[in-house]
Amino acid sequence: MRDTTPRIGLIGPGLVIALLTLIGALLLMGALPDVAEGQEPRLAGRLPEATKVEVDRILAAARALGLPTEPLVDRALEGAAKGAPPALILAAVGRLRDELKTARTAFGPAASVGEITAAASAIRAGARAEDLVQLRRLRSGQELTVAAAVLADLVTAGVPADTATGAVLALAGGVDDADYLSFRRNVQQDIALGASPATALGVRLKSLVATADNATTGQQAGRPKRKP
Repeated sequence: MRDTTPRIGLIGPGLVIALLTLIGALLLMGALPDVAEGQEPRLAGRLPEATKVEVDRILAAARALGLPTEPLVDRALEGAAKGAPPALILAAVGRLRDELKTARTAFGPAASVGEITAAASAIRAGARAEDLVQLRRLRSGQELTVAAAVLADLVTAGVPADTATGAVLALAGGVDDADYLSFRRNVQQDIALGASPATALGVRLKSLVATADNATTGQQAGRPKRKP
């Protein structure tokens, strides 16, 4: 005959503790994705843990401000690939974050990722925030990525920052992106052939301005005259 007497004490204190531990572990596992969500997986194993934590914090702050984070990740990985000390990597990433912030403020909240990134490069090259504001005004309604990138590239080629900025702004109201790219290419070619950066820029700037003025004059000459 089967014993139907209720059994008491089958779940002892040890089993209760084990169950509570298991429940706690399951709850913790459920929370882990939220913790890891703000981390950049590409940095794992590439940076010391303490440095990675600080870079992740910079990335989180950048996201909160609506800034592009890809350039920041690239900067950290570049530093790691070059074997830079952690302090220098953090300084470089933080400096780029500030440049991206300044660029976005200058170009406005509607600026694209490409515009903000190119403007940050221009700032690094020596452009001032007010220069970028003026570029935005002169090319209102137009995409600014190429103009800002050309400014940075000219400085990289050896043109003084103030001179490069002045040239880009001088052309801003009368040329398109293709003209900017051609201008940069011609200046770089002249420098490669032995011209000084400032001279090469000056010659090519005069040539492009003259071409633009001739085109404008030709368009005006072709218009029918209004009757008095």
